Amino acid sequence: MAKVKLTKNALKAERDALKRFQRYLPTLQLKKQQLQMEIRGVQSRVESKRQEEAALLADMNNWIKLFAEPIEWSKYLKVAKILLGEGNIAGVTIPVFEDVVFERNIPDLFDTPVWIDEGIRALEHLVRLRLERRVIEEQYRLLSEELRTTNQRVNLFEKVKIPEAKENIRVVRIFLGDQQTAGVARSKIAKNKSVAKNAAEAA
Repeated sequence: MAKVKLTKNALKAERDALKRFQRYLPTLQLKKQQLQMEIRGVQSRVESKRQEEAALLADMNNWIKLFAEPIEWSKYLKVAKILLGEGNIAGVTIPVFEDVVFERNIPDLFDTPVWIDEGIRALEHLVRLRLERRVIEEQYRLLSEELRTTNQRVNLFEKVKIPEAKENIRVVRIFLGDQQTAGVARSKIAKNKSVAKNAAEAA
């Protein structure tokens, strides 16, 4: 803890700082609560996407394993572009999944199994789900990082800055009070000496 100057100016500065800390702390606490709530929502969305992926994969495996020949899906479908927007949660800029643009090569109907079209559609759905999940996971990472920072600030204000300012105010007030008392005592002593001197001279 930095040593505080024992002056009236220092007392005013500490009081102003305390007011500032006490005014800012509720905003930080509110932000912390909002982030915690949003993070729970994002966790839930990540889990939901994982479950959708698992269900789709299970469904795809059921019919893909019926065919002996492995399919080279990259010949028919590639991701051309991922479209992302921007959102804002509690002052944190986050990516928002908007769409994915695919590059499709239409399969030769005579040279491919009849179910290949359905397979391409299912694969598109799977890729879309995975990209959405990754974007939501990035939202989670960014919000968690901001929560960690906000939590550190809340702790700094609650456990360090506010108690420190209160203690500094207490120390300076005691010192200034003692100085005032000492000043009054000195004044009385000087007055008594002056009265005694005047009395002695008069006698």
